[in-house]
Amino acid sequence: MRRQLLPALLMMVVFTVLLGLVYPLVVTGIAAAGFNDKSQGSLVKVDGQVVGSKWIGQVFTDPKYFHSRPSADGYVPGAQGGGVYSYGSNYGPLNPALIGNVPGVNSTDTTNPFATPDDPYCVPVGSVDGAGNPVVDSAGNPVYEKNADGTYVCDTNTVPQRVLAYRAENGLAKDAKVPVDAVTASGSGLDPEISVANARLQAPRVAKERNMSVDDVLKLVDEHTDSRSLGFLGEPGVNVLELNVALDQK
Repeated sequence: MRRQLLPALLMMVVFTVLLGLVYPLVVTGIAAAGFNDKSQGSLVKVDGQVVGSKWIGQVFTDPKYFHSRPSADGYVPGAQGGGVYSYGSNYGPLNPALIGNVPGVNSTDTTNPFATPDDPYCVPVGSVDGAGNPVVDSAGNPVYEKNADGTYVCDTNTVPQRVLAYRAENGLAKDAKVPVDAVTASGSGLDPEISVANARLQAPRVAKERNMSVDDVLKLVDEHTDSRSLGFLGEPGVNVLELNVALDQK
């Protein structure tokens, strides 16, 4: 038994040193020597101060900036459960948060009883009391919030509401098509890029807020558009953080 145990222990020590120490150190050294920026997280700096990473999205709300796509976790990794991780919503394709209350699809009603003039697919917001508990009527049915004009308050996190907000924010026509990435969250919840179409629709707003010409803003969009991976995978994307940093440096 000793003849079998000793070689086994020696092999464990050798491979622990090789794979647990030597290999990680060699790989780390090669990464630092040949790909230092990428190995350190592709950090974006302004005046020597780190403002983020090229590969981790951030939230921008100021109208003078390009806005990132919606995020299920609000661009705060682990926001809903602690820890450091990212996640999507995992909504199914018929979830009201994605398509709204659509009669015959995710609702048994023939019409949407919560529809408003602006949003026929309105998903209502439930009323809560001072302690944050849901309010119900005498029959136990939920009570929903209403606006001053008697219409229901719609959940602003649904895609139909996001479409309305995007059009209003960017001065688009009521029937203007909206890029899907402008109103849906990514799988990670931390997408650093938006589509070229999304960026170009936001450009006039950004140009107006900064007293710049639209052509100058679109030129910056082009300069910060990443091509397809390996030339054929995915679609071109615009890095929001780098684009906004470039705008501030103009």
